[in-house]
Amino acid sequence: MRPVIGIDFGTTNSVVTALHPDGEVVTLRHDTGEVFRSVLCFWSDPVGGAARHAAGPRAIEAYLEEPLASRLVMSMKSYLAQRSFVETRILGRRFTLEALIALFLQELLAPFGTEMAGARVVVGRPVRFVGDRADDDFGEARLRAAFAAAGLPGLEVALEPAAAGQRFAGGIERPETVLVGDFGGGTSDFSVLRFEPGDAAGHSRRLTALGHAGVGLAGDAFDMRIIDRVISPLLGKGGEYRVMGKPLPIPPGWYASFARWHQLPLMRGPKTLREIAEVARTADHPEQLGYLIRLIEDEAGYALYRAVSSAKASLSSEERTVLRFRHEDFAVEAPIERADFEAWIAPDLKRMEAAVEAALLDSGVPAEGVDRVFLTGGTSLVPAVRTIFARRFGEERVFGGGEFVSVAEGLALMGRGAG
Repeated sequence: MRPVIGIDFGTTNSVVTALHPDGEVVTLRHDTGEVFRSVLCFWSDPVGGAARHAAGPRAIEAYLEEPLASRLVMSMKSYLAQRSFVETRILGRRFTLEALIALFLQELLAPFGTEMAGARVVVGRPVRFVGDRADDDFGEARLRAAFAAAGLPGLEVALEPAAAGQRFAGGIERPETVLVGDFGGGTSDFSVLRFEPGDAAGHSRRLTALGHAGVGLAGDAFDMRIIDRVISPLLGKGGEYRVMGKPLPIPPGWYASFARWHQLPLMRGPKTLREIAEVARTADHPEQLGYLIRLIEDEAGYALYRAVSSAKASLSSEERTVLRFRHEDFAVEAPIERADFEAWIAPDLKRMEAAVEAALLDSGVPAEGVDRVFLTGGTSLVPAVRTIFARRFGEERVFGGGEFVSVAEGLALMGRGAG
């Protein structure tokens, strides 16, 4: 059997798996672990000034060592379906999005040359890419172009929830209809799949996709709600400034961008920083806008991201938590109740619920026709998300597992039997 590699290139994390000849799927490990952060860091070598870069955990280490002298690139997948993102300049060099992703992929796959040799490569994509005007076909085309630039032109692309379903199907012993919910950093995708197990005659398990739907939000959107409610008011959101004595609201658009991780680096443009500084001159609380400027200039977004994500994770198991963050003289120690968090994310939960109904409608299968529900991805651990499915299908039909590796494992399994 030809070797198969499954690659789950995610908004937040990426995972690589391999299908062995005996049918076993293994997650390929870096020396830093199975899960590889989907980030790049660029900096100038102090000796000679040459531009250098790193990916994954080492990118984070490089950034934390010299945050003011480096550029951290996150959430690259979030831009794939956005035609407005063409290129960016980093340390005087022009980079297209495809080139940035290709650099990351080369670092992601570098340790696995032996496993990659001659392998069939299966890569995942969301049902719906991130963005209000996302072009899904365009997003897939750019994804393929990025992999081609990384040296993998002949890959296959599969829907991520279908891949997660393949992994889950290993425990199915009779024909079943399964709804798979795959929650990433930027997208939530749902697929209704029909599984028929292999038989004694040697026929392999068969998967039939009955319907799909997705929405361009997931864990990052939940983080955004926490920032919007807890952090942004401390940075001037909701305040006023004056023009010729007339009070005006501080522009809310700044905070919409600040709360979205992948847009935060774009705020470092001189024009935006000048505008914030100008408003701060007549603001009721100029020190709050000063904090905002400093967080942007010092690229403190990643440290804030970790603090917010930690608080969100705590709320999956606790009724309350405390969000703690400090950058120089800007300090936050804010208690958060799970009930408040669930109220903040209620609009996002409604959109997820609507996408689940759309998947059922697309498949022609009523809720009572679904035998099991399989949830994967870190956001599936949020109790309010699980409640959507328990309420609609019954707690006894809802299962989870392999939250961070199931998609990559399923992608490898989808290559089973290839020549």
